[in-house]
Amino acid sequence: MESVVKAEPTDLLSNPDMVVFARQMRAEFARFMLGYEFAVDEVLTKVSILRREFLHLRQYNPIEHVSSRVKTPESILDKAKRKGCEPSLDSIREQLTDIAGVRITCSFIADTYAVLDALTSQDDIRVLEVKDYIANPKPNGYKSLHAIIEIPVFLSTGAVPVAVEVQIRTIAMDFWASLEHKIFYKYQGAVPDNLVADLAAAADAADSLDRRMEQLHAEVHGTDDDTEEVESHPDINDAIMRRLWEFTRGEDSN
Repeated sequence: MESVVKAEPTDLLSNPDMVVFARQMRAEFARFMLGYEFAVDEVLTKVSILRREFLHLRQYNPIEHVSSRVKTPESILDKAKRKGCEPSLDSIREQLTDIAGVRITCSFIADTYAVLDALTSQDDIRVLEVKDYIANPKPNGYKSLHAIIEIPVFLSTGAVPVAVEVQIRTIAMDFWASLEHKIFYKYQGAVPDNLVADLAAAADAADSLDRRMEQLHAEVHGTDDDTEEVESHPDINDAIMRRLWEFTRGEDSN
């Protein structure tokens, strides 16, 4: 019986050309990934500012929770291969718009639209795409607002436009989506028909809960039209208000 000799794996890094390629690509890919991390930071900062503005000026915070993620290099390369991207970072950047993601969870349905409008109306944000899965849910019952926005990230080499996927949904929508995601992966996409029907029914129940809770909120607090902006800053006390009054009237308080 002839013995089988296993071939030793080729050490690509022993190839001088491969070494040069690896060094160059490591630096370029690191900069590529940092761009998305910085873009997420920029969006999170904007969302944080919106939360504080709503809270201090309107005595109401529509944003309950915010999370973010950047796909791993392995996940990026796998998806790029599935989509048939050309083997370049520019092609990946152009065709994959969900590498960076921010998810905003709101209290009520109206809040999701208000937050989306407040975020996308900012001058340095370019809206690439908006999908309203609240008004037009997916067949499985999924609801959310999806927006692909482009935000400039200022690096040492200059400004780089980076795409970020923003998802905005209510607490009930987020709970349903989390459960559906777990079921989908447990069954590797082949979800039994009875569970599909149960998920659809649960989506309807979540929608009914959203609308009922929003109705109760409106009954207690009134509509947005009834809400007046109020000043709520710890440093703006009565003494400061008196000085502002004297200042605007041109009076000398000394």
